[in-house]
Amino acid sequence: MGADGRADCTQDRRFRALVLLATFASLRWGEVSALHRSDLDLDSGTVRVRAAFVERSTGELVLGQPKSKAGRRIVGIPQAIVPALREHLATYVQDEPGALLFPGAKGGPLRRSGFNTRTRWVDVVKEMGLPGLHFHDLRHTGNMLAAESGAGLKDLMARMGHDNVRAAMIYQHAVRGADKTITDAIDRHISGAGDEDEDGSAAVLVPVG
Repeated sequence: MGADGRADCTQDRRFRALVLLATFASLRWGEVSALHRSDLDLDSGTVRVRAAFVERSTGELVLGQPKSKAGRRIVGIPQAIVPALREHLATYVQDEPGALLFPGAKGGPLRRSGFNTRTRWVDVVKEMGLPGLHFHDLRHTGNMLAAESGAGLKDLMARMGHDNVRAAMIYQHAVRGADKTITDAIDRHISGAGDEDEDGSAAVLVPVG
């Protein structure tokens, strides 16, 4: 990421799939870190969100419901990132259906602090020219791409896991569509960005604020 601004590398690829899935499926940290192998269906191109980790002030990780009732959802995955997810499953995830999709160093839940340390997140985003970029900005980027697809407010709320209309309206004004349309539009965006990367330009992450 530090070299060319893309969620790719030639060294440790352990977190490549996490970054791609969080971005292009609009997942929160607590949601993506709680995913299990059985939640990912790459044949149908979907990921099922049914739980989320919350870190208390004491440092305890608690597994519970997603942030909102609408957080329990099935989200379409752009085909462009499926190969990276297949590679991740084959390389880093145990075969059991209940195995964590993105485990920590010792096999337990991945903490955000551990992720930041192992990826050198603060330094890397600074090297990319995006100082202050937070992990949540990946979801924000995915939400912006979804809104640009022409999807309707109800469909955007379903994909983002919002049960608050105002929250979803941040990303669009008057658009129409469905989740398949959203996924296909994001897929085209990724593919187009990949073509541009060959000329030296890279896809752009969108920081909040």
